[in-house]
Amino acid sequence: MTCTLDPRKESAVVERSMIEAKLRLYFGTPGGDVEHAAELYHEDAVLEFPQSGERFEGRGAFTAWRSKYPAEVAFAVLRVTIRDDVAVVELSASYDGGPAMYGVGLLEFEGEFIARERIYIGAGWEAPEWRAPWRSSVSAENPGW
Repeated sequence: MTCTLDPRKESAVVERSMIEAKLRLYFGTPGGDVEHAAELYHEDAVLEFPQSGERFEGRGAFTAWRSKYPAEVAFAVLRVTIRDDVAVVELSASYDGGPAMYGVGLLEFEGEFIARERIYIGAGWEAPEWRAPWRSSVSAENPGW
């Protein structure tokens, strides 16, 4: 496994309460990522979907297509982990009222704005019965943050 770090980028500690407020604005408001884009993202922010290989450069590029998204998306934030200038958001997303898909959003902040966002989405699955003897009775889903 190779790990490549960007030597130009130094991690900075960003105020946790500010990051939490930005995440509430994003995920707590229907369409918050578009409606509040100027409050959330740097103008030159980058949005990436590694699963599809897509990269969008500049807030205007990705808010343009997000504003025309052909489905209604509902998020449920399951867990948030914040370290320094990075927030990891574990969530479920439902498209047009369909089944929940599970996802992770990695958001890197520079100052009070999101500079880079990477999104991963995948379908859930039924737990195999053969693992039941070792499984905890507590669910891995932990709604709320």
